[in-house]
Amino acid sequence: MFHAPAVDFVLKRPREFYKIVPAGAKIKRLATGFKFTEGPQWIPQGNGHLIFSDIPADRLIKWTARGGAITFRRPSRNANGNTLDRQGRLVTCEHDARRVSITDAKRNVRVLVDSFEGKKLNSPNDVVTKTDGSIWFTDPDYGLKGRPKEQAGNFVYRYDPKTGLTTLVAREFDKPNGLSFSPDEKLLYVADSGKPKHIRVFVVKGDGTLDTGRVFCVIDKGVPDGIRCDKKGRVWSSAGDGVHIFSVDGGLVGKILVPEAPANLCFGSETMQTLFITARTSLYSIRVKAEGVR
Repeated sequence: MFHAPAVDFVLKRPREFYKIVPAGAKIKRLATGFKFTEGPQWIPQGNGHLIFSDIPADRLIKWTARGGAITFRRPSRNANGNTLDRQGRLVTCEHDARRVSITDAKRNVRVLVDSFEGKKLNSPNDVVTKTDGSIWFTDPDYGLKGRPKEQAGNFVYRYDPKTGLTTLVAREFDKPNGLSFSPDEKLLYVADSGKPKHIRVFVVKGDGTLDTGRVFCVIDKGVPDGIRCDKKGRVWSSAGDGVHIFSVDGGLVGKILVPEAPANLCFGSETMQTLFITARTSLYSIRVKAEGVR
């Protein structure tokens, strides 16, 4: 197993940083040789495993500590973001199919949503679920590959599996990408990987709509892509030079520098204190003190 010669940290709030990242923590490279990794999701069933996407290779990968990385599904329709619904089923954004799909326990795949107001989605990118069962996803146009764009812009949507209704919940984005709820689900954070290079935060209303939102933070190296909240409400974002950690007030706590530019991340393991990082051709992890939201 590869270990980086030293984990470099950029410290902005050292006291807070070392409460959540051990001073002697080391980045581990768990697997490599991929084309472009994305969408990590920890699956707690059994001994636990990780599912993530290798987008250009058109496959989903399964990683276990004992068995390493193997193909979970191919073709994946250029799968990108992954999450679990409230029943523990895999929900996946499929670039090429321009849809959000769900996989049951027998690995049967069916469409959840592939259109809005009778028009094809652009290319769903990332997805999260709420405890009420609703599924929220971003829809930039990265995966159109020359195909006609039917939607009027790049938006954020809410899908209600109880009614089958898809609702447009946020409009003002260039390239909406990663998204994450705060631990109490009162806030929704959405990364814009386009020109703004920022993360916005919205108040989630009782009827499932959002307020107008505000800029939560700006990424200073590369762009924000995948984001996750820990149990204390801090926001962990992938960026050009590593993982950036933000306090609840939007201030940068510090950075974990990664050998390859990360695209996404998630918390996993039995204690939810392992940070898994999909970074270009490789999968990395680092043990942290913070606990991710299950």
